[in-house]
Amino acid sequence: MSLRTPLCDLLGIEYPIVQSGMGSAAGPELAAEVSRAGGLGIVAGLGVTADELRKRIRHVRSVTDRPFGVNQWLHTELRPPVDPARVPAATMRAVQTQLNVFRERLGIPTTDQPAPGMPDLIDEEFAVILEERVPVWSIGLGNPEPAMVRRCHERGIKVVAMVATVEDARAVEANGVDIVVAQGGEAGGHRSTWVKKPREEASVATLTLVPQVVDAVRVPVVAAGGIADGRGLVAALALGAVGALLGTRFVATRESMASEVWKKRLLESDGGTTLTEAYTGLWARSLRNRFTEDYAASGAPVLPTLMQQRAALDVFAAAAQQRDAEYTALYAGQSTGLVHDLPGAAEVVERIAREAEAVLVRLRAMGGPR
Repeated sequence: MSLRTPLCDLLGIEYPIVQSGMGSAAGPELAAEVSRAGGLGIVAGLGVTADELRKRIRHVRSVTDRPFGVNQWLHTELRPPVDPARVPAATMRAVQTQLNVFRERLGIPTTDQPAPGMPDLIDEEFAVILEERVPVWSIGLGNPEPAMVRRCHERGIKVVAMVATVEDARAVEANGVDIVVAQGGEAGGHRSTWVKKPREEASVATLTLVPQVVDAVRVPVVAAGGIADGRGLVAALALGAVGALLGTRFVATRESMASEVWKKRLLESDGGTTLTEAYTGLWARSLRNRFTEDYAASGAPVLPTLMQQRAALDVFAAAAQQRDAEYTALYAGQSTGLVHDLPGAAEVVERIAREAEAVLVRLRAMGGPR
């Protein structure tokens, strides 16, 4: 039984399965394997220089001739990045004071120096995407300007934007995107908004959000959040979506750039996660660890978008070197309880497709949807 949906025809893929472009896991090898298997692989572009992004794009093309995408953030605090000089000294000091607690536990030097700001890379990254005529431009946190969408369309590039609210879905559609990804609150990683919203505001469950977005926009909708197998894909289709985007399931694959301690903790998890702003300054869903729990308990503030992450880079690097999962970023969605092995990414795509086809056969045998 065919799983072909309008998404397959629109993007030129075999299965309506999209891999999330999560920044620290989605390298070119992962994207290439997903695309080679018939899904849509996405290469992370966040914080990547033009030369490195071009290298990643060409690596994918050296492995497969199937469609793939590149993901960017267009968050308002990154266009341009917030200047560290604008952060009150008391805020910077409070953040470093709490991070120093973690530094002392890891046995690395403490510091009271201001955190560096993010480099301004979005425009040069976008230029590479246009020059390379990447088949799909994926936006994780942001509303692309109509002129950017138009420039993509002039080069035959499809534009996909992820949102976490119905209001934002209408906004990205109005600016011309081809596909909207509705990100339910179960999803791992960052809440896909372009301004920081209160903790719970952008955490509507997938089961509730997807049909609302389907009803609100005219472009195809892809479901994201809590999906890790064929059952989830079929459920997404039943909600009116034309496909599913998966992140956590692809983190736990051999080709993922995620660290071994991250993958190990994910496989050991029973599905318990938390929303934390301690990693980057933006709300993100991750596994609980000492970093998320102790930072929240301290009452320390957080720095603007990704400046918080740059302040803690030495903590994360030391934890990775010591293979200490308690002080590293462990992004994961509530589907972790469905992830129990570490296969290749192509095997994940093929397995989900088989499972979904089997579910559809069973539903038809029961007199279900035809």
